[in-house]
Amino acid sequence: MAAKTATRVTIGGKTYTLSGNESEEYLQEVASYLNGKIAQLKSDEEYRNVPFDMRNVLLQLNLADDYFKARSEIRKLRKRIDEKEQELADFKHELVATQMKLEAVRHEAKEGLSS
Repeated sequence: MAAKTATRVTIGGKTYTLSGNESEEYLQEVASYLNGKIAQLKSDEEYRNVPFDMRNVLLQLNLADDYFKARSEIRKLRKRIDEKEQELADFKHELVATQMKLEAVRHEAKEGLSS
């Protein structure tokens, strides 16, 4: 089991201590991602006029949106991988069948030269 990591991060201008089984770099990357999302929302004029609790909901909705888009992309990529694996299996099968035909033709050619 990996040792727990604890690191101090700043999110939205506040410092927190995060701990977990992930590396310090990973925890910093997560904090950086959140800060990017917060900055993105803060740059929107309308967002600044929204009540604080609604801002948190908007941030959560943005994070959930990113999550669902990433999950959808993973599904598409997995489907594509499955399709490519099937194509590869089909090509291998075709290659084996072609090799068998070639061996049969070679065998017939040897038989024809022997007669």
